[in-house]
Amino acid sequence: MKKRTKTGKDPQGKQVCFRIAAEAGSKVYVAGSFNGWNTTQYPLQADAASGQYTATVALLPGRYEYKFLVNGEWQVDSANPEWSPNDLGSLNSVVTV
Repeated sequence: MKKRTKTGKDPQGKQVCFRIAAEAGSKVYVAGSFNGWNTTQYPLQADAASGQYTATVALLPGRYEYKFLVNGEWQVDSANPEWSPNDLGSLNSVVTV
């Protein structure tokens, strides 16, 4: 599954676009230190033509750890080479704004 994160500018912080490929009909969310790991706050929207799911989140400057929740299973952002170990013995993806 290809995943990608890219950033843009916004006066209230930067707009960070979280993107992941998933099967049609999947339930996909992004959660992280920027939202207290809330698993339902940021659902990703599907683009049927590309098979990509995306959500844009405004983030203030800082370092944030995150993961995708795809159909109830946690996944790191494999398109983002910056990862950090977590307390659960797995990895979190990292984005710095």
